[in-house]
Amino acid sequence: MPMREISVKEAENAVYQACGRIACVYSSDIYEALQKGRSQETAERAQAAMDILLKNAAIAEEKRIPICQDTGMVIVWLKVGQEVHFCDGLITDAINRGVERAYADHYLRASVVDDPVYERRNTRTNTPAVIHTEITAGDKVEIEIMAKGFGSENKSALKMLTPADGDAGIISFIRETAQNAGPNACPPYVIGVGIGGTFEQCAELSKKALLRHFDEPNADPRYAALEETLLKEVNSLHIGPQGFGGMTTALKVQVEYAPTHIAGMPVAVNMCCHVCRHAKEVI
Repeated sequence: MPMREISVKEAENAVYQACGRIACVYSSDIYEALQKGRSQETAERAQAAMDILLKNAAIAEEKRIPICQDTGMVIVWLKVGQEVHFCDGLITDAINRGVERAYADHYLRASVVDDPVYERRNTRTNTPAVIHTEITAGDKVEIEIMAKGFGSENKSALKMLTPADGDAGIISFIRETAQNAGPNACPPYVIGVGIGGTFEQCAELSKKALLRHFDEPNADPRYAALEETLLKEVNSLHIGPQGFGGMTTALKVQVEYAPTHIAGMPVAVNMCCHVCRHAKEVI
């Protein structure tokens, strides 16, 4: 297969367009899940909270203003076909330029600081983005983008379980994590779960799980059944929309897994608010 040249400017523009869109517009599957959740609520306060979320979504899309004031830190998964040759600069620089332009032009809040402990000086560009890169077959570039707010990120957790803990241990840990999050991460939640791999890999898996469309359960029926069990467990907490009680503490729980060591079973839980902003572009 001949090498395909792609200008990094195409990637920059794809990131720019996606960042501007996801800040203001829900993906259709999440919006439909919110509507479904509203129809299931019977308590007055839960109904009112869901009505406010749906009204807020409509205003944000119509006026092209952010759904939430925390417009997130940008995470990018970059899948690059091995027959691709980037030209006109570095791909990582292009991605960060796309983020910077989008956050400036759409008046999105810049939330990134340059070091985590001492000066914590705002970079004023919402960069650098967190970029995960994977080499794949073919001559295309796939860019998946997420803007993750830290109200929910701060309530995420990772635990090094043992094989003896089994699925019961996983269920208990995820229920505990959701319980600890309470109303503070803006329920109803979308919860990503990563199981297996290593310490750092299961954390990334938990975030990648949030990217899957709601109509796509895990391809392995055992893990698909676990997703359903986890959703029921979390919703049985009755934290409800925005913490006002009710049936809809989570809209969805999605699991991704990877091979792991014989002695371990890492589990990560990435809490996400109901907005769950993400998009995919293919070049």
